[in-house]
Amino acid sequence: MKYVDEFRNPRLVNKIAARIFAINPGGNINIMEVCGTHTHNFCRFGLDNLLPKNIRLISGPGCPVCVSPQEYIDTAIELAKNKDALIATFGDMLRIPGSSSSLEKEKAKSGNVRVVYSPLDAVALAAANPGKSVIFLAVGFETTAPAIALSVLAAKKKKLKNVFFLSSLKLIPAAMKHLLLDKRLKIDAFLCPGHVSAIIGTRAYEFIPKKYKVACCVAGFEPVDILEGICMILEQIIVNKPCCANQYTRVVTKMGNLKAGRIINRVFKVSDAPWRGFGVIPESGLELKKEFSDFDAGKKWGGKTKRHSFKFKECRCADILKGLIQPAECRLFAKACRPDNPIGPCMVTSEGACNAHYKFRR
Repeated sequence: MKYVDEFRNPRLVNKIAARIFAINPGGNINIMEVCGTHTHNFCRFGLDNLLPKNIRLISGPGCPVCVSPQEYIDTAIELAKNKDALIATFGDMLRIPGSSSSLEKEKAKSGNVRVVYSPLDAVALAAANPGKSVIFLAVGFETTAPAIALSVLAAKKKKLKNVFFLSSLKLIPAAMKHLLLDKRLKIDAFLCPGHVSAIIGTRAYEFIPKKYKVACCVAGFEPVDILEGICMILEQIIVNKPCCANQYTRVVTKMGNLKAGRIINRVFKVSDAPWRGFGVIPESGLELKKEFSDFDAGKKWGGKTKRHSFKFKECRCADILKGLIQPAECRLFAKACRPDNPIGPCMVTSEGACNAHYKFRR
């Protein structure tokens, strides 16, 4: 199949759904999707209506904006108040509530926040504004890391002294391991992320079925993709032979994008990292190597920004990111917390579980 419409063909969708019912092994089966796009499209297309009641998809920490810790957001907001700085960021970071403000509010006040479409835009911004410190908010998973690494290399080649990267880059397999260690969750299988897997390949998840005996399947994002991925997971559960299957063969390979991996490893090293709702997860983040430490905004400003207490203590984004509750179980959902007035990060971006549930399941 070549075209999007083919992956949304009702006849194919219903055929795969019927196959799922036919092979349903029974008993409660919890499948966690670790990608915000999976969450969004699962809700958007109402795919839960096509599944047996005993099969439940749980949203996990698949939104990089959502898992950026409160301290990171507050640091970015404090830096935006610096008249000698320019904050360069992707647009979905603007409306995340900090403890006392947001980047959107600081942008309105000072104009020191610029929305960019590529980290290379931050390098160009620094070259055009030699009197300003340009700080790029390097948020993302393995998908975003290669472009950010290339931007660091470009800044070094241009010998720029006024561009910095505030890293909140996260590694998905480490978070999946952390989730498996939480006995409250009872995860039976993972629907692995397509975009991330295009970079790291299916081999990155092989430890999950080998060590934890949990089924995995990398899947694309259209209805046919998601349902086929669930079908491939059930086939593993039936025969009790967990592995890491690959439904998304048109994009993902076993080894992933080796060139992208080399670029990441050239610039970054693996480090422990804080995740919203999880605390610090060992070896789950990327920080700049010593060779590139002059571009590290965290080292330059990280310890000099103010800390605030988050005023919305009833927000349960942390529990939603871990799959402990559904968005509707949060007291603020669809009341005080809405897309036009987000209280927590899961409501801000379309990849957030609360945003998807508000739009398509409310």
